[in-house]
Amino acid sequence: MYEIMRYWDDDHPEWNAEERAFAAAWRNQPKWVVSRSLKAVGPNAKLVEEDLEGAIREIKAERDGEIEVAGPDLAHSLTKLGLIDEYRIYLHPVVLGHGKPYFAGPRPPLRFIASDRIDEAVIRLTYVPG
Repeated sequence: MYEIMRYWDDDHPEWNAEERAFAAAWRNQPKWVVSRSLKAVGPNAKLVEEDLEGAIREIKAERDGEIEVAGPDLAHSLTKLGLIDEYRIYLHPVVLGHGKPYFAGPRPPLRFIASDRIDEAVIRLTYVPG
């Protein structure tokens, strides 16, 4: 996911104002990149190569607010370590021929706590480990 999002690290002349604003927001967000293959990461990013549990516990202890996780494999690893506090599933109906499943292993036991409408086409479901 990080390699895809690095697109926003460099300015592109064809961008409109909304895309430039998104790029600025992306660049300002601190990022921790969990990877076994990358050797370097871009601006405002830190590479986590070893001790995933220790790195995530340190991030959670140092920071207030939300920490977003991208990718089912990483989420699965964090689930097994008991480090995910909340799951948010966004239902946005589209037809796809393939893709990665939301959970990269057996679905963990979850307890539903909320739902809210994001816009006319998207609903967010919120669960906690249970």
